[in-house]
Amino acid sequence: MTSIPKRIAALFRIKANKALDRAEDPREVLDYSYAQQQELLQKVRRGVADVATSRKRIDLQINQLRLSGGKLEGQAQQALAAGREDLAREALTRRTGVASQLTDLEAQRSSLQAEEEKLTLASQRLQAKVDAFRTRKETIKATYTAAEAQTRITEAVTGIGEEMGDVGLAMQRAQDKTEELQARAGALDELLASGALEDATLPAGRDDIQAELERVTAGSDVDKELARMKAELPASATPPALEGKGTEQGSPDQEGTS
Repeated sequence: MTSIPKRIAALFRIKANKALDRAEDPREVLDYSYAQQQELLQKVRRGVADVATSRKRIDLQINQLRLSGGKLEGQAQQALAAGREDLAREALTRRTGVASQLTDLEAQRSSLQAEEEKLTLASQRLQAKVDAFRTRKETIKATYTAAEAQTRITEAVTGIGEEMGDVGLAMQRAQDKTEELQARAGALDELLASGALEDATLPAGRDDIQAELERVTAGSDVDKELARMKAELPASATPPALEGKGTEQGSPDQEGTS
């Protein structure tokens, strides 16, 4: 069985990998890789420049040796013309040494030239690969950015859809509850109107007959109060309707006269 420390270590590695995956941005990785390739390309170019510089130096030495060899050959001819064979021999001996050095330098120059051509070709190939990688890198970055934006938009739309779904459910529940309350209020009104349910705001023991009797009694009391108020009014303040009514019936004095 796996020991507990090994399981803890494995769990830690899993968590660490997940954290790295969340923190890693492929675009940053691609840019870093491109920068590394650019740095390698610069090193190759510096190598080509160094080889070319060395070859140029050997070319200068070869030219100097050739000039020196020509000069020694001329000196040997002058020495022979002057009857100085010993000087001519010394000049030719030196010329032979110069020719040997010239041969070595030319061989070295050929080797450097071959190395320069090789490095130049490698630099060109590497430059082509770096350019292709840069194009591919930018394409991948653009695709990743678009996918990331699309994912965020989709997540936002999904969140809005879920939220609107919750709002729709809440509205439906509110509407159902409103209809339920309206139905309940209507039922209570019908029960109160039919007398099946007593109004708690009315005094105890009150029924519809008692209510009707109170209404009639209240009307009689109003009529009595109105008659009393009319009787208390002075004759001059009697409304025209009342005076006309008295004239038609006739007063007692008028009846006696007739």
